[in-house]
Amino acid sequence: MALLLAAFLAFPVGAQEPPPYSVVSIYRVAPGKHVDFLKWMAAREAVDKEAGVAPTQWYAHQTGDSWDFVGVSPNIDDATADRVDEMARKRGLKVGPTASIEFRSIIASHTDTIAVGPVSADFLLKGATGK
Repeated sequence: MALLLAAFLAFPVGAQEPPPYSVVSIYRVAPGKHVDFLKWMAAREAVDKEAGVAPTQWYAHQTGDSWDFVGVSPNIDDATADRVDEMARKRGLKVGPTASIEFRSIIASHTDTIAVGPVSADFLLKGATGK
């Protein structure tokens, strides 16, 4: 990851559009809470859609590692996050610390990582080599 960040920072200023940033989230759902998790996420995804936020790309575990779901979503700015929270409140959804507590009742663990992307390998190569 540090190499990718260094490669991105090596891009000359003004050489091209800055890349998008995404949030990559990996979820392990609490036993027996998979449907609750999906309902929770679907409710928030509906708010995001209404607010004009690009949809999360979801991946569901089939075989291999211990995660249940991976979501890749846009890294939104504070003003958009505030607008989404206000819209969620109007729908009766919890936000802030109470939403965090509610969310943690349906998951075993999760991680969130800010990443550059989606971009092409060529984009990263140009950043890494300066060519």
